Amino acid sequence: MIRGIIIRIRKKTSRRKIKSAEEVEDLEEGEAELVEMPKSDDTTEVVAEVKETDSKKPGKYKNEKPGNVDTMKAEQSLKNDEEPDAIEDTVFVLPGALIGTNEEFTAGSETFVRGGDIFSLVTGTVRVDNKRRIISVVPIITTPPVIKEGDIVVGEIFNVRDSMVLLRIGGIKGAGERAFQAPVAAIHVSNVKNAYVKDISKEFGIFDIIKAKVINLENTRLSTSDDELGVMRSLCPVCRTPMVKDAGKDKLKCPSCGNIQSRKIASGFGTGII
Repeated sequence: MIRGIIIRIRKKTSRRKIKSAEEVEDLEEGEAELVEMPKSDDTTEVVAEVKETDSKKPGKYKNEKPGNVDTMKAEQSLKNDEEPDAIEDTVFVLPGALIGTNEEFTAGSETFVRGGDIFSLVTGTVRVDNKRRIISVVPIITTPPVIKEGDIVVGEIFNVRDSMVLLRIGGIKGAGERAFQAPVAAIHVSNVKNAYVKDISKEFGIFDIIKAKVINLENTRLSTSDDELGVMRSLCPVCRTPMVKDAGKDKLKCPSCGNIQSRKIASGFGTGII
């Protein structure tokens, strides 16, 4: 397709003269040929023939480098390979290790800053966010679980008294198998079940595994009043054989010696499921 542009400039009244072909290049994209045609009057007619060029032709745009699509893709792929990953894990560090400076990075999680230097707060792996320039530490040791009011816990009784039993909490429901310092908790006689309890030793025994609910954090008080709470496993006080449920609702029987004990039995007794 060929388009023509005619520019008329009066010699006497014109404020600007066309000196070269470069002055008309901006009128249209393409290649221009200028032809000066004298006229009988005081007008000079300049005809610019604009030839359409292929948009993919090399050299069309200023500073354009010749090449095809495949070459451009290869160059971009090489450029991406040279750039570092946005997030990368680097070295293993201990608490207090120097991992960077404020001039290089922003301090992230599990770090602290002192005198412009960034240090590790925990044992773990240094993680660098190259895009956001943030450095942090991913701990390899998870924080021990914390007991909260309302948690369901499991523990073993080690002391039976007149009005309460004492046990060491060994696990929290929903916290997995993460270890923590086992606190001592108490079950008062008034929190054993929803009925009057005259003798707490008829409800619990030494080495019984108990499933209970935390009702008070200040004194670490537990309750087994709900049906799903109570004794999950019990040993025969005579021969130390694990006992099984007897015909009675609150009775356990030793399959070895036949001894029968009363207990506040949990609904999941013997299943091992908290």
